[in-house]
Amino acid sequence: MTAVKLKVVDINAANRKPSPLNAPTLLKQEPLVELKNVCKSYGNTSILKNINLTIKEGEFIAIVGFSGSGKTTLISTLAGLIQADSGDVLKQGKPITAPGPDRGIVFQNYSLMPWLTVFENVALAVDEIFKNWPAAQRKAHTEKYVRMVNLGAAMDKKPAELSGGMRQRVNVARALAASPDILLLDEPLSALDALTRGNLQDEILQIWEQEKKTVILITNDVDEAIYMADRVIPLNPGPDATFGPDFNVNIERPRDRTALNHNEAFKKCRAEITQYLMAIGMEKSRDLSPDKIVLPQVRPNTSNDWKLDRSALKPGKDDLGRPRYLEFSQLSKIYPTPDGNSTVKVVDGFDLKMKKGEFISIIGHSGCGKSTVLSMTAGLNSISEGGIVLDNREIDSAGPDRGVVFQAPSLFPWLTAFENVTLGVDKVYPHATKSERDDIVEYYLTRVGLGDSLHKKAGDMSNGMRQRVGIARAFALSPKLLLLDEPFGMLDSLTRWELQEVLMEVWERTHVTAIIVTHDVDEAILLADRVVMMTNGPHAKIGKIEEIDLPRPRTRKALLAHPDYYRYRESILTFLVECDHTH
Repeated sequence: MTAVKLKVVDINAANRKPSPLNAPTLLKQEPLVELKNVCKSYGNTSILKNINLTIKEGEFIAIVGFSGSGKTTLISTLAGLIQADSGDVLKQGKPITAPGPDRGIVFQNYSLMPWLTVFENVALAVDEIFKNWPAAQRKAHTEKYVRMVNLGAAMDKKPAELSGGMRQRVNVARALAASPDILLLDEPLSALDALTRGNLQDEILQIWEQEKKTVILITNDVDEAIYMADRVIPLNPGPDATFGPDFNVNIERPRDRTALNHNEAFKKCRAEITQYLMAIGMEKSRDLSPDKIVLPQVRPNTSNDWKLDRSALKPGKDDLGRPRYLEFSQLSKIYPTPDGNSTVKVVDGFDLKMKKGEFISIIGHSGCGKSTVLSMTAGLNSISEGGIVLDNREIDSAGPDRGVVFQAPSLFPWLTAFENVTLGVDKVYPHATKSERDDIVEYYLTRVGLGDSLHKKAGDMSNGMRQRVGIARAFALSPKLLLLDEPFGMLDSLTRWELQEVLMEVWERTHVTAIIVTHDVDEAILLADRVVMMTNGPHAKIGKIEEIDLPRPRTRKALLAHPDYYRYRESILTFLVECDHTH
């Protein structure tokens, strides 16, 4: 790890030095928050080691933290919810020893009282902190912050009546209503869809400008960190988590997401932070090239000719590129309205033809019917109008010829990784010997980096490991079509990047026809031959298709360096912004 840090620090040293114009101001201004050699352990496991940080008043800091890096431990220490084992945690030179109203905190989960309204949830904090104020003043103060997060019209609604984004707005309003000096945000937006997340980012930035708060944001999204912060600091994965180098974001405010694609400072900062984090990931990655494990020469029973042909699993090169291998013809989905008196057409005339071996990304805002199209293709949701034809056969039900990977993999927690994959393999290779079936299972589990966890129970695995099992299971079925429904949406950036690499590596070997539903623009470009953009629902349909003419095999590092990458990115982002404005 030391070699990685030294290399990156040398590359970026100039970018992190304060300019001569700013230097005198920095020397005069007393820090608002200081962490000096902070260490924290749980039992025999060291979580944080020698954490040092200085934050000026009014500064917006983003700490890019990944799963297991100790980010929640760090934010809880700053909030005074837990105490460091050693070192100093100071605010204006005084030790932080307990929670206080001077530090407002917003966690990833919505900690709201379900029986209270929006107004009452925010008023709880106001009534406790400002007990000496007259009732009318407390009421006016509460209303001010509810309206500040654009919830004035929902003031009398209870949490169950709110969307996830609205509930998180209540949390932000409650934290701000306490009039803290420091706002601590622990991945507050990670569970939200891209559109809601972007809107809340803008609201938090507006509040930060108006209220002149000091903000410390924990995030796993590099773009979010650069868009919002003055300074981005990686928290290297634990145990013994330490800070990486500071990356100063020298981009003028206010910042425009689309315009950033043309901003050289943004591109440079984004590339440097991403490369630093990928270097960390490479140190943690496993050997994903188990060439000693040979895939048996046997076809699955989902193949049209499996009884006649026992050739390799991988489709013949001459068969790849076959036109109209998968065809969506005026596909529509109609649901009854909640009152049952009428219907609504969610997807209206989805029309697309795919070649064999093609990889398609479907992207769009929440509610545009992306997952509805995927579930109809999987045979898990009935088709209202139109049809889907796969390999000359119409889809009318679920089948093992389609492998599906969901956001949360549906594994049996009491079974091992090997046993979970075996369940499917036994169904599609009944004609193979047990030894051949075992080899298929081991081959794909090893390919996704689980060679040393074959016999670990799914219930004992991390989210990232469980998703690897889901990917291995889908590939092991040797499906005609691979369907991925936001498979990495619940994972932190480092794990997501690693699994995208795993997916691409295995796909390069199989060239299975594949569709991924995602809200991540970079993921859509990285994986796909074409990005299919859907208009907002209801009556959602294909609004635009972007051909991604980038060489394969692809890597994230090569993607960032390719001259056409930001052109593709801008095209998709512009479409999504235009959809937002017409919604």
